Amino acid sequence: MSSFEGKVIAITGAGSGQGRVFAQLLAKRGALVSLADVNEEGLAETIKSLENSSSHLTTTVDVRKSASVDSWIAKTMDKYGRLDGAANWAGVIRVNPIVEMTDEDWNFVMDVNSTGVFNCIRAQLRVMKDGASIVSAASTEGQIGWPTFTAYCASKHAVIGLTRSAAKEHVGIRINCVAPGCTDTPMMANDTVENSDEIRAQIQKRKANPLEIMNVAAFLLSDEASFVTGAVYNVDGGWVC
Repeated sequence: MSSFEGKVIAITGAGSGQGRVFAQLLAKRGALVSLADVNEEGLAETIKSLENSSSHLTTTVDVRKSASVDSWIAKTMDKYGRLDGAANWAGVIRVNPIVEMTDEDWNFVMDVNSTGVFNCIRAQLRVMKDGASIVSAASTEGQIGWPTFTAYCASKHAVIGLTRSAAKEHVGIRINCVAPGCTDTPMMANDTVENSDEIRAQIQKRKANPLEIMNVAAFLLSDEASFVTGAVYNVDGGWVC
C-alpha cells in the first residue's frame, strides 16, 4: 500500500460519494488534501471526517467555471507551495431518452463532466512539475452506449479522450482515468430497480463499494504506477471485458 506522506493532492467532488472516500483514504495515508466541491455543506462533513483536519484545505468550487477552478488551484499553491497529484471526481448524471432530453440537461451534464475535467486538468498542469500525477473519473459508459444515458455516455467518452491527449502532451506528468461500473454512491441512489437488476446480471450481482474504486485511483496517483499514463482502468467487476 503506497504512502502519500506529505504529498499535496487536489480532489474535486470531495463533498460526497467516491470523492469523500478518496479524501479519507489519502488523508489516512499521510496526504495533505485540497478538497473542492460545489456543495459547501458536503465539504464541511468531509473535512470533519479527516485525520488532522486542520492540515487540509476546502474550497467551494463550480468546476464548470474556469475562474472558479483557477482560483482553487491558486489557493492550493498559496497554502502548500506545490501540487503533487490531483483527482478530478466531480460528476453528475441525467437519465432521459434522447428525444426527451432538454438543452439544459444536456449542457449541465457536459459542462460538469467534460468541461469541468478540462478546466481542472488545464489548471493543474499549469502548476505541476515533472513526477506529478492526475487521475480523473471516466466510466464504463465512456466506452459503450447505454439507453437513456446519452449525455452521461458522451461526457465520459470525452474524459477518456482528454486523458489520452493530455498524457501525450505532458510526458513528465502521468495522466490516467478510472472507469467505475455501478457503484454504491449517492449519485446512483435513484437508479431504478429494473436498471440495477439488469446491470447486476452482467457483472458480480452487486454494486461496487466506493473504496474498491478509489484504491485503484490511489494506485494510479502513486509512485507504484510510475510507468502508467494515458490509461483507462476499468473497475467494473468485469462488465466491459
